[in-house]
Amino acid sequence: MRDVMLFLHLAAAILWMGGMAFMLLALRPSLTLVDPPQRVALMTSVLQRFFAVVAISIAVLLATGALLFADAAAVPRGWQAMALIGVLMMLVFGYIFLTPWRRFKLAGAASNWPAAGAAAAQIALLAQVNLGLGWIAIAAVLLWR
Repeated sequence: MRDVMLFLHLAAAILWMGGMAFMLLALRPSLTLVDPPQRVALMTSVLQRFFAVVAISIAVLLATGALLFADAAAVPRGWQAMALIGVLMMLVFGYIFLTPWRRFKLAGAASNWPAAGAAAAQIALLAQVNLGLGWIAIAAVLLWR
């Protein structure tokens, strides 16, 4: 059972981090090739789907993380650090979802391309922070025993 929980935990983390890496390293730089109306429409569609994946990933991470912690006789410090960083990442995502994402959608609906661009830039910056935090969490688990 522990191996199944660990697999699901890793799969959820990989989906979340992989999605952020794809968005930041491949999709976002390529969006300069399209005009603002199409760019905003594409990003709205992509982020709606990605944020649903992130929400499911967070639920899986919380559930499996709790079960893995409960199953461990002594929780290593790296795991503790990962859990703390993971909660911080979830809070950052919550902020993204409730603030710049909302502004992005409203600006896009109003055809306010500069405001949509500013909100998208904030989303990208916070996604960079979360991606960096994710790598730190992985390093903590692997290197801090």
